[in-house]
Amino acid sequence: MASPGPSNALMEQFSNNPYFSAGFGLIGVTAGLAVLKQGAIHGVTLARRRLLVTLEIPSKDQSYAWFLQWMSAQGSRRNAHQLSVETSFVRRDNGSVVSNFSLVPGPGRHYIRYDGAWFQVERQRERQMIDLKSGTPWETITLTTLSRDRKLFAKMLEAAKAAALAKEEGKTVVYTSWGAEWRPFGNPRKRRPVASVVLGGGISDEIVNDVRAFLSGGKWYHDRGIPYRRGYLLYGPPGSGKTSFIQALAGELEYNICVMNLSERGMTDDRLSHLLNHAPPRSIILLEDVDAAFINRAQTDKQGFSSMVTFSGLLNSLDGVTSSEERIIFMTTNHVERLDPALIRPGRVDMKVLLDNANEDQARQMFLRFFIGEQDLADEFIKAVDFKANDISPAQLQGHFVIHRDSARAAVENAQNLVTATATKTAA
Repeated sequence: MASPGPSNALMEQFSNNPYFSAGFGLIGVTAGLAVLKQGAIHGVTLARRRLLVTLEIPSKDQSYAWFLQWMSAQGSRRNAHQLSVETSFVRRDNGSVVSNFSLVPGPGRHYIRYDGAWFQVERQRERQMIDLKSGTPWETITLTTLSRDRKLFAKMLEAAKAAALAKEEGKTVVYTSWGAEWRPFGNPRKRRPVASVVLGGGISDEIVNDVRAFLSGGKWYHDRGIPYRRGYLLYGPPGSGKTSFIQALAGELEYNICVMNLSERGMTDDRLSHLLNHAPPRSIILLEDVDAAFINRAQTDKQGFSSMVTFSGLLNSLDGVTSSEERIIFMTTNHVERLDPALIRPGRVDMKVLLDNANEDQARQMFLRFFIGEQDLADEFIKAVDFKANDISPAQLQGHFVIHRDSARAAVENAQNLVTATATKTAA
């Protein structure tokens, strides 16, 4: 018999070696498992692509907040183990603090059932990325469901939108600035009739008619090359109804209100300009107590740490090259004499209106709103108070009528208490 060749002998030697056989078998098993794993991964990926569909909602999108609130209303908040709080916070100039807390599903996975289909909702927060407008972490909501139920995405978003708008129907939404964007503060307020704010001398009708003429005259402004914006200044003593009238006016026009505090910490010229140019549609911008921000030009560099808005920055935001069109701004102040003339010149402030302490006509109208038909007692009340000799604000009158709301006679008999309280407050 012929002897085996050198190569055959070498292969026979390796095959008879138990260590080589074991290693080859192990490699084969490992390779087989790897192939099966990759096949399973590709199979799952293919199945996901064919059987599942996802929808991503970024935090910059308007529907993001709508969907979170809608999820909370569906009961997801009660069943969720991960919650997140959304806080609206405002510190007023008098030191009072107003806040509102809202609990919504937090980052993580949640499951909801809608219209007979199950959805996985994953809220993700990217800690390494921030929204440049608000300075907050970038977030996304990813909805996953069976491909056959993809039509429910649009239906679900429409339901979230309808729920959000239903909360605002017949109400005024108040916005406050959050970083470089506007956010609703608290729940929408029920619209207040303009007639509920009694102003003397037909002032209310004059302002309402002027605003309506502005809103309907866009083409007139554009045809003549006039900037399409309007500014109003309401000035007068505290309690004369400045803010109350603006709230009522917004309700009359079915507008919302954007409250801006020029003394807010972190406010800069660029941020102010950005906010004024990106106010929500159909909104009145309100600058309350504008005298507290700047008394004169010399103080523009003495605002302290809280606010970095300069006087020139404010003027440019109101009517500079970068200022927005189709905008209504209301300013209020208790001390008009402190305002720099450049701030309230025509073009920045087109209409200046004094809301003073109550006169006899205002007092009579307010009395009859509280005590309908009591004309004789209204005349007695006017004589008892003597509005020509006493400075009484509409807010003080309203407080007096609220105390004695159950008796018009009591309101008249205690009129002297109102006069005494007013005199004491003035002396203090």
